[in-house]
Amino acid sequence: MTGIATGKHSCGSLRPEEWTPLSGGKYMNLRHLRCFIAVAEELHFGRAARRLHVEQSPLSRTIRQLEADLGVTLLERTPRGVRLTPAGQVFLEEARRVLLTLEQAQTKARAVAAGHRGTLRIALAGGVGRTRLSALLALCREEAPEVGIRLFEAPLSQVVGGLGNDLYDAAFAMAGEMEAGVIAMPVWQDPLVVAIPARHPLLAHKRVPLEEVVGYPLVLCHPQVCEECSRQCERLLRLVETPPIVAEYVTTHSLMLALVAAGYGVGFSTAAHAVACRQADVIVRPLDEDSAALTTYLLHAEGAMSEPLRHFIDRAQRVGHMPLDAQRLA
Repeated sequence: MTGIATGKHSCGSLRPEEWTPLSGGKYMNLRHLRCFIAVAEELHFGRAARRLHVEQSPLSRTIRQLEADLGVTLLERTPRGVRLTPAGQVFLEEARRVLLTLEQAQTKARAVAAGHRGTLRIALAGGVGRTRLSALLALCREEAPEVGIRLFEAPLSQVVGGLGNDLYDAAFAMAGEMEAGVIAMPVWQDPLVVAIPARHPLLAHKRVPLEEVVGYPLVLCHPQVCEECSRQCERLLRLVETPPIVAEYVTTHSLMLALVAAGYGVGFSTAAHAVACRQADVIVRPLDEDSAALTTYLLHAEGAMSEPLRHFIDRAQRVGHMPLDAQRLA
């Protein structure tokens, strides 16, 4: 088999070491996988070609060659674009995994060559507090500069699967209920505060009772986009008998603050997040509820763990015990 050569912008011509063996003595090069992933994600050859900085015709030929080599149809062509076949959907997931594994192998090799004692692959799922994360990364750089850290953002389901498949060494998430084989330990407790519009009746309280908060419309995180955070807020709201009135669901903290400033309602935030993302015309007050806090969990697979990972977990727990002002929140 030969590569498809169309000049310097080809999707096909690669060095021999970039070819992956297939059954029957055939070979697939890794750029074919990248081309397929682009088309599968864009669902349009023209957009995929622009994304890859290649011409559309060579890209189309590359995908057809890939399908011929595999002996399956990956894409269903339509006048408006393309659709993934069931085989194409499975191949997309596996192609992403292959490229991620290769990228991690390259990173590890380069880290060792540069004098690092390995690299920790840390996944982030959901709204993990950036202030504590920054404090943890700074502590790691100070105490273990020889250990590299790579961060990956992914949905919780993908993170849990990645821990089981050894794609990640550990992860941070707002969910503590895990399937068998994954351990979740609470590492950070961030007190909840109330974001209140200026000139609002709740400002009469220095510490706002939760019963008073639910008497006003709420701007809450979207349960489908911020699932883990939303569940923790729901558990908090179940502490009072009054059912909440939801004015809006939002997907970002900044939008919540904007709607609160505009008078749509009041919202919840963590003390760390509120200080880091100040908003004009929004006043932050603590809740008069000692248990009102969002918990961040550190996830890792069951079994033996490396020495760098043990030290990383220890540092994460130490950051959780630091006062907020030590993490540059004030």
